[in-house]
Amino acid sequence: MKKMIAAAALVMFAAGASMAADTITLEAKNGNVTFNHKKHQETLKECKVCHGDKTGKIENFNKDAAHKLCKGCHEEKKAGPTKCGECHKK
Repeated sequence: MKKMIAAAALVMFAAGASMAADTITLEAKNGNVTFNHKKHQETLKECKVCHGDKTGKIENFNKDAAHKLCKGCHEEKKAGPTKCGECHKK
């Protein structure tokens, strides 16, 4: 029984990742931010890097959270955009 539950959980996790949108657009006053979600999935390999322990939409995701998570990661890894106009497009 435990093996069946573990297998079902694994299938649900994999299905969630495979059904995620290829690109995501976040609306913002100074220009929307569109990023390649699929590329981030392939690069980071683990959903929890951004999503924590939950799959799907990131809870309480707002301007401050996006800047801390996304911009912070780009600065730390020295990869990807870090300036306003590189992400925000009008």
